[in-house]
Amino acid sequence: MVNKLNSIYTRRGALLAFLSFVSFAISTKAQGLVAFGKDRLVIAAKGGRHIFDVEMALTDRQQSQGLMYRRSMKPDAGMLFDYVRPQRITMWMRNTYLPLDMIFIGADGRIINIAERTVPQSDAIIASKGRARAVLEVNGGTVSRLGIKPGDKVLHKFFGTGP
Repeated sequence: MVNKLNSIYTRRGALLAFLSFVSFAISTKAQGLVAFGKDRLVIAAKGGRHIFDVEMALTDRQQSQGLMYRRSMKPDAGMLFDYVRPQRITMWMRNTYLPLDMIFIGADGRIINIAERTVPQSDAIIASKGRARAVLEVNGGTVSRLGIKPGDKVLHKFFGTGP
């Protein structure tokens, strides 16, 4: 009986130690992730006006992390990366588990180009076709579902075109 109790306590202790380690690992990883402010933007396309609730990637740390490690995102959600000064922007999908549509936006709010259904966890470079101020990332397939095209207008305060 004593051996049986010792065995149960040993297994219980090992389980508690394991659960403590997992909890520590998860909280440590979570502490390393940055938080994002939120805002709303509108894309005015031929098919209508499409409203998105976006997280704002404004700092270098936020832009480096982006949507990495996310497993899901609401259909009307996204992330807006603002680089302030127009430039050639390059992105990749390392540690990003969701296929994304990347919408490259000029300083005037016009969509320059779109990379649709990018490949999760790829190191392939995805670039703007010209000088862009910002990139909007949305769920893969959103652009084709909503009929969003280059030349459409993004309405947001960054472009002086707030919704």
